[in-house]
Amino acid sequence: MDAAISTDQFLSVMEAHKGIIYKVAGAWCRQEEDRKDLVQEIIIQLWKAFGHYNSGQAQYSTWVYRIALNVAISFYRRETRRKAATGTLETAVLEMVDTGPGKETDERLQWLQRFIHNLRELDRALILLYLEEKSHQEIADILGISVTNVATKIGRIKDLLRQQFSRIKT
Repeated sequence: MDAAISTDQFLSVMEAHKGIIYKVAGAWCRQEEDRKDLVQEIIIQLWKAFGHYNSGQAQYSTWVYRIALNVAISFYRRETRRKAATGTLETAVLEMVDTGPGKETDERLQWLQRFIHNLRELDRALILLYLEEKSHQEIADILGISVTNVATKIGRIKDLLRQQFSRIKT
């Protein structure tokens, strides 16, 4: 395959699926600079893997999700270790949010984002895909787990999120 055609195809796929990349980065990184770094890393890894993409195995969206989530998990682990080693400020200080008066919906959304951010990596990936209204089959394909496992985990995550919301006062 010609390199120019390959580059054009890659750019076309990235344009069509950039929303996936930004959603994954947003779910894993709270700081804008970290999100930018993660987006770049995801695109680099997608480019490296593009020559190996097999259209008979998965749709581009599934392929992009799979790579983006794997890169995000690795990035998150690496950043967590780095921040622990450098002695960052207390998490509570960094997560202070100005909720402003009369913003109950915004406040509840912020709580949800915090709760999701604190989930284990696989659970966070799973709930992100669920909130994207992916079918259980699509989630199973992207994460490499069974459909039954997807359904079970989603139920448990929903229960956990309900419990966490019941503990806050809005």
